[in-house]
Amino acid sequence: MSVTPMMAQYLEIKAEARDALLFYRMGDFYELFFDDAAEAAAALDIALTKRGQHEGRDIAMCGVPVHSAESYLMTLIRKGFRVAVAEQLEPPEEAKKRGSKAVVARGIVRLVTPGTLTEDTLLEARAHNYLAAWAEVRGEGALAWVDISTGAFHVAACPQVRLGPDLARLGVREIVLAEGETEAPAAIAAEQGAAVTPLGRSAFDSASAATRLKALFGVGSLDAFGAFGRAELGAMGALVEYVELTQRGKLPLLRPPRMEAAGTLMAIDGATRRNLELTVGAVGGRKGSLLWAIDRTVTAGGGRLLERRISAPSTDVDVIRGRLDAVDWAVTDEASAGELRDVLRRVPDMDRALSRLSLDRGGPRDLAAIRGGLKAAETLFARLAQTDLPLDLGDLTGQEALRETLEAALAAEPPMHLRDGGAIAPGFDAELDEVRTLRDEGRGVIAALQGRYAEATGIASLKVKHNNVLGYFIETTAIHADRMRANDTFIHRQTTANQVRFTTVELSDLETRILNAGARAQDIEARLFAALRKQVIDAAPAIFAAARVLAELDVTASLADLARGEDWCRPNVDRSRAFAVAAGRHPVVERALKSDGVPFVANDTELTAEDGAAIRLLTGPNMAGKSTWLRQNALIAVLAQMGSYVPADSAHIGVVSQLFSRVGASDDLARGRSTFMVEMVETAAILNQADDRALVILDEIGRGTATYDGLSIAWATLEHLHDVNRCRALFATHYHEMTALAAKLDGAENATVAVREWEGDVIFLHEVRAGAADRSYGVQVAKLAGLPDAVVARARAVLEALEEGERSGGAKPKAIIDDLPLFATTPAPAPKPVKDNAVEARLRDVLPDTLSPREALDLVYELKRLV
Repeated sequence: MSVTPMMAQYLEIKAEARDALLFYRMGDFYELFFDDAAEAAAALDIALTKRGQHEGRDIAMCGVPVHSAESYLMTLIRKGFRVAVAEQLEPPEEAKKRGSKAVVARGIVRLVTPGTLTEDTLLEARAHNYLAAWAEVRGEGALAWVDISTGAFHVAACPQVRLGPDLARLGVREIVLAEGETEAPAAIAAEQGAAVTPLGRSAFDSASAATRLKALFGVGSLDAFGAFGRAELGAMGALVEYVELTQRGKLPLLRPPRMEAAGTLMAIDGATRRNLELTVGAVGGRKGSLLWAIDRTVTAGGGRLLERRISAPSTDVDVIRGRLDAVDWAVTDEASAGELRDVLRRVPDMDRALSRLSLDRGGPRDLAAIRGGLKAAETLFARLAQTDLPLDLGDLTGQEALRETLEAALAAEPPMHLRDGGAIAPGFDAELDEVRTLRDEGRGVIAALQGRYAEATGIASLKVKHNNVLGYFIETTAIHADRMRANDTFIHRQTTANQVRFTTVELSDLETRILNAGARAQDIEARLFAALRKQVIDAAPAIFAAARVLAELDVTASLADLARGEDWCRPNVDRSRAFAVAAGRHPVVERALKSDGVPFVANDTELTAEDGAAIRLLTGPNMAGKSTWLRQNALIAVLAQMGSYVPADSAHIGVVSQLFSRVGASDDLARGRSTFMVEMVETAAILNQADDRALVILDEIGRGTATYDGLSIAWATLEHLHDVNRCRALFATHYHEMTALAAKLDGAENATVAVREWEGDVIFLHEVRAGAADRSYGVQVAKLAGLPDAVVARARAVLEALEEGERSGGAKPKAIIDDLPLFATTPAPAPKPVKDNAVEARLRDVLPDTLSPREALDLVYELKRLV
């Protein structure tokens, strides 16, 4: 069977799309065929149909409407697909000029992948969407990353051992790797949830990358951007080539690359990020994370900046203090900070609007976003320039002319799409106003012309009419025909029995303009929009700079609002090895408790290490708050070094270079790792990497194996932290034997979480005190958890037998087991039933509402005798 021209075109384009699903534009639908249709129909849960045959088989087909395609794209991208979008490159009328059976020209205009999204509906407004590329040259690695929706472009040295932590920090959605060298880095990327895309090795060539980058930024040298090595150049060049490939030559407005210097950010690996739930909660999403607890930003740009700072706290004391000074100002000058937040609430997302405009995917509302952002920037500069806010506000000004042009040109509420019309404000362009008048008020224009002609000829009965044959014409009675012919303005068209019809050059021209007014109005708006878009793109560097300052102002004001509302304090951050927190609190737990009206019990931490290690060995029962105390101190370090106030009465934080946390239990069965194996891998990473300025949080090391094995591992781990790593560490354990180490190791001290026992139950005080716990209260916690009374009672008996055996000289486990009736062949007797028949019988006759207090008391005594 011969292939139809349309199907031949489809197969040709599909060969270009390769492994991507092909959205093939046909009128108002994107159609998918063959295997693409089957996969898409299953993923999108839409109907799978068929259209003709190919090579003797039915052609599977499905489709989605063009107007709602973004929602389907979002589903496909989230399920791991890549989508090539093939659009019609000409109107059908143009194709018909080549013959009645000619196929409309089509071509791929965009490749949609996880790291190349720009539409608001496909992105999280308050989170970056990073695309990265990693290159390695002679053992030196580098990572480049870009968010094409905002233009942010960065590069950093990144050996392969740092690839996982850096991908975790950035939350990279997609990474480009050189073909043939992807196995190890691809495995690392997959572990961090990034989609892996191989690219030809030539894209990573440093020499051609340098040429490509210089052309992109219009410079003769890259020295102004930084001193880049071959690996950095290769990663950046591959990134730019891939973006150009997916956008089909339409590069977004990328900012000049910023080199991230080594050692300027707190190092936090992926396991620690998960354990501390910095930006993602335990069940996914933001809820329950530190970001969720503190985010009071009111702009999308501010939300993204806050996430970046939480993900990568600074280690530069000057930077940290500068940020804290700004928050200080907003805390102190509450009135100015309040006005600042009121203006910021109206600030649109200029970064993403500008990126869409640069890719020619923007609409009138993106221009309106630039207009609104620039107006807010000017307003804030006028209000804040006279204050002592320690931030450079210079980038908020300088675009008054562009803002005035946009205000004059754009409608107050422009439509979503340019094709909807009405984007340009009335009065901005005389030609557009005239065409709109013709389009919208054609009858009135004709009536005005009729009146003018009647007055000029003196014929009051003269009419301008219309029919489908002649179009518009001037009609008068036959008796006035000679007067009309005598006027050279009027041209005879037709004579009927009683009427004579004329036209004029003006009327013919007006008719043409009225008939074409709608299309003409669209053409004029498109031309004006293109001119405005060009002006905005030409001003992109200044707009990006203004957006950056607005985001920084938002973060500053939001952190101040948080500090005032939650009674947080400014931390003292310096270059010492101090770590002293008075009345510290866990920000996430405190927020959760506050919603239930329960106060949080604050605790002190003293972990200062002038020379050598500083370790606190924490013991106490489960549920007493050990993990909370450990985590809250780590979060206080993150907050302090990101430039925020902290939840405490006071805090002195010597800069933490690395943050490690091994808290909680999880397995990795997909990679063949048990819970204990995961625990050991993470512990090994800490012991192999932590330096003397690190803060290490360890909870229950060794609990996943036999008691003596676990104790020995925990013991050796603590000694290694003290002797080799020489860091600051909080170490929680149930192995009470380890408390003896506090007397042997300088800088190591015991701490415990206080509890009280009352009538066999345990009451958690959640107070961390100096000293060691004498036991773990596990049976009491089991009772609180709801274990059956029989199980709890039996557990107490077993525990007493085991403890007695230990006190009497270490009885053998088998001897103890033999003495326990639980393990005898005869089952333990069933509990004696409660004697309650007589009580029930007596209570059946009682009417509680009729009893006096004395009668009720007599009844209690009576029931007591029946029991």
